[in-house]
Amino acid sequence: MHILRADRHRRMAWKNGGGETIEVAVHPDGADLDAFDWRVSMARVEADGPFSAFPGIDRTLAILEGEGMELDVDGMGLQRLTRGSAPFAFPADAATKATLIDGPITDLNVMSRRGTARHRVTRIAVAERMPIAPAAQWTIVVPLGPIQAETSCGPLEPLGSGDALVLLPGDPAVTLSAASPQTAFLVEIDTPSHFP
Repeated sequence: MHILRADRHRRMAWKNGGGETIEVAVHPDGADLDAFDWRVSMARVEADGPFSAFPGIDRTLAILEGEGMELDVDGMGLQRLTRGSAPFAFPADAATKATLIDGPITDLNVMSRRGTARHRVTRIAVAERMPIAPAAQWTIVVPLGPIQAETSCGPLEPLGSGDALVLLPGDPAVTLSAASPQTAFLVEIDTPSHFP
């Protein structure tokens, strides 16, 4: 179990050079854009345009800030994503074009290499005590506002916006809470055989 702080996330250029991404976590540690098994990142999108293509990768997007965007994904048609939308999963090797709805947005982007890893992303509302058990090989909580996490041994250091709490198999369950309701994203990553 460890906490990744937002101010220490790695910043790097998009694969297509069209912007900057903030890398929250990647496996193997330090892997570049052509060699990761999975990757969790955030990106600021300020203009319409095509997405970078990632052969053999599955991808899930969620809107963190802004009014949202429409994605035109080859084979899946037009998809409208807003802060209220469920995280949207699609193949990262499908041609995809983004059109902003009303100004820049920030998104959460989770990717995994097909056949090597598999992921799922769930938006959760944290208010009163919410237990999280590390059932997957990697369980990652990314809050959008201040939350508290504690185990049976006591509280952990508080989590802020953009921080990430990473749980591994064998780690104790954590209980999340917040002084006022906060949105967070639960990212579960495992080998394909471990998901139903």
